[in-house]
Formats: sequence, structure tokens, C-alpha cells
Amino acid sequence: MTLKKYKPTTPTLRERVSIDYKKDGIWPNRPVKSCVKRKTNVGGRNNKGRIATFHKGGGHKRLYRLIDFKRRVLDVEGYVVRLEYDPNRSSYICLVAYPDGDILYMLAPQGLQAGDKVIASFEEDTTIRLGNSLPLKNVPVGTFIHNIELKPGKGGQIVRSAGTSAKIIKKELNTCVLRLTSGHELTLSNLCLCTIGILSNINHNNVVIGKAGRSRWLNKKPTVRGVVMNPVDHPHGGGEGKTSGGRCSVTPWGIPTKGYKTNRKKNKQR
Repeated sequence: MTLKKYKPTTPTLRERVSIDYKKDGIWPNRPVKSCVKRKTNVGGRNNKGRIATFHKGGGHKRLYRLIDFKRRVLDVEGYVVRLEYDPNRSSYICLVAYPDGDILYMLAPQGLQAGDKVIASFEEDTTIRLGNSLPLKNVPVGTFIHNIELKPGKGGQIVRSAGTSAKIIKKELNTCVLRLTSGHELTLSNLCLCTIGILSNINHNNVVIGKAGRSRWLNKKPTVRGVVMNPVDHPHGGGEGKTSGGRCSVTPWGIPTKGYKTNRKKNKQR
């Protein structure tokens, strides 16, 4: 993916680095109307109108692209019409057309181009090709995959952001061990569907926003550090002169933010 730099005619453009969508062949016009729905911006507020997620609000209006995470069309080969930008995710998406007239969006892996053919199938003789979706038991060890199901039939849930992939490192009786981008190893059922390839837009992390205004366009509001607050507002606040907090990093409610496990084990009997 091509990065784009600017002549420093203003202080903002001196630092700005963005992605050149024109050179990447990204569709410049609006998405397919039947494959989008209205998206309401709640500004981080819950059903009671209270802020549940901080530092969100404003931003440009967006249409939500309906991505086919569940691979609804099986054993039918479709072809890629074009690559598109999706404001709701970091990777690109592609428009796939099928012979029966169905048109669906899917996540675009790196290297996929308009005119390529893709298929989703449970058959063992399915080709290991970029963009094809098949169960883990039919994918060779060492293959890079993305858009992976955690439970068979639930749809792809993990490895969906730009430039990410997982690698199959071991197969056992009815399970498959994956190594994620973080290095974490995950054991899943070998019936879970996945898609071949590394996700597109690998230069997403190299983008430099350049100015505060562009963050506001992206629905991001400023974040105030706890150490500059008063003790009544944050556990890190207060102190004569500048302090670094004086304790381990915590949330405004005193919950540790580093090295503290927050996920609870679910009761399997229930």
C-alpha cells in the first residue's frame, strides 16, 4: 500500500502522512446501496444517555457496510468487482459478485485484485488460494489466515484489522492451534471457517494524522491525563508540583489498568 507525503506548505502538512487510495486502486465513489445501512453515532453513550466510553463524539457521518462474515454463499465461485474503502474498519473491503446475482462485501486480503475469483466451501479439494474461505481442517500447517470463527457457524470474529494474520502451527485430533499477531496461541475447533491471506492496508499504522482536527473528524475527542487532574477527579491527581501519579496506573475508579485480568471465566455448566 502506497504512502503519500505532502509539501510542508502549512504546519499540518509538514508532518502529515496518508495513504494514496488512487494508486492503490480504491473505488472513489459511493458504496452499493443494497449493501449498506444507516449508522447512528451515539457518542459513547449507553441506553440511559450516560457516557459509557470516554473520548468519543462528533465525527463525520458514516454508512455501515454489511460485511459477509458468515460466508452465506457456499460452493459458488464469485469474482471480485473492485476494492473499496470502509470508514468503519482499518482494512479495505472488496465487492464480490456471484453468478446468481448476489452482491456481497468481504474483507480484502493483501494482493487481491479486481477480477480475481474467490469461493467459500467445506469441500476438501478446495484450492488454497488468496481470498478463499474454508475450514481449518482443510488448511495446511504454516498458512497465514484471517477472519477466523471462534465457534463454527458464528461468523468471523478475530483477526479482522489491517495487516493482521494468524498462522496455523499445529493440528490435533479435532482442534487446531493458531498463533496470533500478538504471539498468543489459540486452540479452536477444526470446523471453524477462515480466509486465506494477510489482510490489506498494511501501512495503516504508518499514517500520521498531522493535526487535532483530523482526529475529531474520526469521532475521537481529546484525552485528559489523570496526573493533571485534582484528587477529587482521579486517583492520580493532586500533589505539589508535577508528579507521575505515585501509584500503579489505575482507572478513575481505582481499577488497575496494567497486568490486571478483567475477563471472567464463564460457567460452562450454565
